Amino acid sequence: MNQFKHIPAGETAFLIKFGNEISEEIHQQIIAYLNAIKANKELMKGVTDLVPSYADLLVYYNPLIFSYKEVLIKLKAAEKSMEVQLDDKARLIEIPVCYGGIYGEDLDIVAAHNKLSPGQVVEIHTSSNYLVYMLGFTPGFSYLGGMDKRIATPRKEKPRTIIPTGSVGIAGSQTGIYPIESPGGWQLIGKTPVKLFDPDNTSPVLLRAGDRIRFVSVNENEFKKIQELIDKGTFQIKIS
Repeated sequence: MNQFKHIPAGETAFLIKFGNEISEEIHQQIIAYLNAIKANKELMKGVTDLVPSYADLLVYYNPLIFSYKEVLIKLKAAEKSMEVQLDDKARLIEIPVCYGGIYGEDLDIVAAHNKLSPGQVVEIHTSSNYLVYMLGFTPGFSYLGGMDKRIATPRKEKPRTIIPTGSVGIAGSQTGIYPIESPGGWQLIGKTPVKLFDPDNTSPVLLRAGDRIRFVSVNENEFKKIQELIDKGTFQIKIS
């Protein structure tokens, strides 16, 4: 078992460091540690939040319930019980995307940059299962790993002030979905009608660290039909 670094982060949190690189191996260790903490009922009495990132896990705790030393002892006990497992049981979520045109104004830019046709970009983008490493930036924004380098494209030199909710973009070797309207400099290649962040839902954030997602290409008519079902509250997201 690796010896992870436990670093105090103020008076109410611990930062657990797993390494200095982005890798699926480290990600699996983080998820295993997170699950071990959740399984420890005694520890969870004082834990207020767990925030995974690429190579760290931030553990917030209530100092009125546990002292610094007590939390450290309990964290190390949880560490001994963690089991790193393959993510074959992780959720696979299908995200329908309408590519190009008014839905993805930069698809041609991505294609030209990589000397591909727009259709080839879509084919490559939809051919992978993407790992959700972490959430951040805006509510529900997922940092994904696994994009094919053949469609990697630099960010825009001048970011947009407004990017519509559901926009799917590429920045460097990363791809992602904007869950809410916000500024951004990613190259927009498509749009999904699926809500990644819904504050009115009992579970407002759709994705979580450890999930895998697959983008599925849909045409404009299919996009509009899905949007209608979402508005009615009857659309069923494919999760396996």
